[in-house]
Amino acid sequence: MTGNVIILCTAPPGDSKKISKVLVEERLAACVNAFPVKSYYIWEGKLSEDDEELMIIKTTQEAAQNVKARILELHSYKLPEIIIIPITGGEERYLQWIDQSVIS
Repeated sequence: MTGNVIILCTAPPGDSKKISKVLVEERLAACVNAFPVKSYYIWEGKLSEDDEELMIIKTTQEAAQNVKARILELHSYKLPEIIIIPITGGEERYLQWIDQSVIS
């Protein structure tokens, strides 16, 4: 088990770019990847379909709550997707790079 996590968050493309840059510039995340996705979900009783971007945010367990708080400040959705997943293994040098890149 490492002290690193991945945070998944979907957002409209404009939000995704803004959130990704802020998280990295503020050293809350080591890296953010953003991929275009098509999302289908029920919202307020209706089937919704949106073009979004999925952000894969690499950070530390210690910084995860600060990342969550920053996303909530910057995101345009009332209820943004924020899912925190522990990293249980990986390339040790990469995981160390995450630790060195993030200021908790």
